[in-house]
Amino acid sequence: MKSSRNWIGGEWITPAAGESVVKNPSNIKEEVGILHLSDQSHVIQAQQAARKAFEVWSRLTGAARAEHVYKLAAALEAKLAEVANLASLEMGKPITEMRGEVMRGVNLLRYYAAEGVRANGVVIPSSEPNVLQHTKKVPLGVVGIITPWNFPVAIPIWKIAPALICGNTVIWKPAEFASLTATKLIEIFAEAGLPAGVINLVIGKGSKIGDVLLEQISLDAVSFTGSTSTGTHIAQLCAKRNIKYQTEMGGKNAAVVLNDADLEKTIPLIVSGAFRSAGQKCTATSRIIVESGIYASFTKALSTAVSQIKLAPALDPAAYLGPVASASQYETVMSYVHMAQQQAEIVAQGPAVAAAEQNEGYYIQPIVAAGLDAGHPLIQEEVFGPVAALLQASDFEEAIALCNQSIFGLSASLFTQNLSYAHRFLDEAQAGMVRVNQETAGVEYQSPFGGMKLSSSHSREQGQAALDFYTELKTCAIRYF
Repeated sequence: MKSSRNWIGGEWITPAAGESVVKNPSNIKEEVGILHLSDQSHVIQAQQAARKAFEVWSRLTGAARAEHVYKLAAALEAKLAEVANLASLEMGKPITEMRGEVMRGVNLLRYYAAEGVRANGVVIPSSEPNVLQHTKKVPLGVVGIITPWNFPVAIPIWKIAPALICGNTVIWKPAEFASLTATKLIEIFAEAGLPAGVINLVIGKGSKIGDVLLEQISLDAVSFTGSTSTGTHIAQLCAKRNIKYQTEMGGKNAAVVLNDADLEKTIPLIVSGAFRSAGQKCTATSRIIVESGIYASFTKALSTAVSQIKLAPALDPAAYLGPVASASQYETVMSYVHMAQQQAEIVAQGPAVAAAEQNEGYYIQPIVAAGLDAGHPLIQEEVFGPVAALLQASDFEEAIALCNQSIFGLSASLFTQNLSYAHRFLDEAQAGMVRVNQETAGVEYQSPFGGMKLSSSHSREQGQAALDFYTELKTCAIRYF
């Protein structure tokens, strides 16, 4: 059985502030491992180790840091199958998706390793003679990384990799339901020779160690992905201390389908966006807005497609979606399912798993609900499960208005063959990531990731944008005689 551990200052520590059993969400009778939970003393130790390591790590050349990050990529790729299996057992994502996620982590590490030998500033002409003026990006210091359970490999790496290549050291607090996977990742990184204290892993409950991390220790930045309520709390704490922060939070993403959309190509993308990972993505398609001219034919085609989805245990290679990640997640999502059953018309529903499996795992049949007004909770609140809502729009203008009628603004998609509407959508949709004839979920690792409104703190992750967050800009000038 797997067991979580802290990795602090290059040493493995088994904390003793509590334990919890990790059960396989595909079969809750199966115990996957034990979590050993930390108290505030471990956070303080991690800060001391990270601060000490920063003095050395930040002074390495970019090329030297890059060599370390390349080694992390190679080590992770060598253990891809092992990491994917553990993560699927721990949080229930289908194994085919999980393998792809681990490979994304490998690619992210390689992408940011390459930044170690790229330019990190510009020369600025001076108005005075004999003055050389330029900028350079310098590391922040010690960065707190707080990550969710739904992407237990990709999200931590897309935060940690740019933080490291920029010269920072890290204190990483993963979500409880991803802590076994986090321990495995750090085991791989430690074996790859990452210097002591550069990454420090602290396992524990947010209620016990989260505020210690944010309020009591010396941090220079915080990057968080999770719920909107927690993200806004973190932003307040960081702002009070003048700590640089980045929060990626909720989404209520819309896919707009116009009359001229190619339904044969559109329907699979809608289904994938809504139901892959059991809808447990901040970029998942949770609102489907369809122009009235094709509403009936679209609904019929969608119903057929959803009915053919395979709901199965996460390690089944044929599983399209698996269970939701935990008992608490199951209860939350099922409250929305019951709401839909009582207050809406269910126009599409996936098949159930076998009765025995259903009784032993956190399985939820995917559904699409219709007949609701735009202000209904199923239209406005983030469900984070395999539940989508269908809306009808009379024309493009109404579709855009419905798309933008949300407190969130993470991702949005349009399906059309009309070039004018495509460009208007890219301009008018109020979301940080807008796409045409692509699903709302899934942005390439080399592209900026982030949202508008309550979805984000207005910075961006991934791509070149991440380098801006994990550095400070220093303006340098020298007069020569």
